[in-house]
Amino acid sequence: RQRMMGAARGHSLVPVHLQPEQSLQSAYVALVRAFSAAGLDSPQADARYLMRGVLGLDDAALLRAPETPIGAHAQTLADAALRRLSHEPVSRILGVREFYGRTFEVTPDVLDPRPDTETLIDEVLAIVDRNGWRSKPLRIADIGLGSGAILVTLLAELPLAEGVGTDVSPPALACARRNADRHGVAARFTTVETSVLEKVNGPFDIVVSNPPYIPRGEIAGLDQDVSRYDPMLALDGGPDGLEIYREIQRQVSHLVSVHYVVLEAGAGQAPAVAALFGNHRA
Repeated sequence: RQRMMGAARGHSLVPVHLQPEQSLQSAYVALVRAFSAAGLDSPQADARYLMRGVLGLDDAALLRAPETPIGAHAQTLADAALRRLSHEPVSRILGVREFYGRTFEVTPDVLDPRPDTETLIDEVLAIVDRNGWRSKPLRIADIGLGSGAILVTLLAELPLAEGVGTDVSPPALACARRNADRHGVAARFTTVETSVLEKVNGPFDIVVSNPPYIPRGEIAGLDQDVSRYDPMLALDGGPDGLEIYREIQRQVSHLVSVHYVVLEAGAGQAPAVAALFGNHRA
């Protein structure tokens, strides 16, 4: 996947003015109009998610009673809209992100988990099913744990599995532990403050990671949603974007019994990453 999907630039920042007596439908239209004018990539979805989060309503409620006044939440919603117009992601504004059908806390210390990363979950579950491992007490390691979205999701989907997540950031590890508690997998979830898999002992059936893979010289050109709000630790992949993959390969090769390594990579990086691991499928 690629984190460099640049949004339109150069649009002026025009605040959204909302009144308490304004209806849900009118507020939604105003947000969509403002987000579209600002060149945001998904104005309708942004408006819908912001309204859901700020107003505490689901999509059904928004559709069922569109003439309901937004009431006392008018200013809070307008403030949230202004933050989105400044390219702050909706997940950062609300402090949560939906991922694989679950809600995860996100903080400024962790990468905002994107829908594309759900492909990694699908791949791991496909591996489990191909090998008939649903009834096996799997051991899974997640390198660069971040919010814990990947590992917590896998443990929730595989109730017999246990997992170890590593990260160099103590605040990120704390966020991941809260997400493990939120989704009821904390008893099978361990965190280690370390780089890659140092201080961690195998064996592991599966090692997963969505590591930092943006070439350092390209970070400044990222979409503002990423460059201004995702932590640099989660983006900087070194001069060629492959630094972390080399280290993962080196450390995994010293572990006993790792059956699968499943990694996310940037657009066009898969062949180089596969070559590092002996041309296995990437």
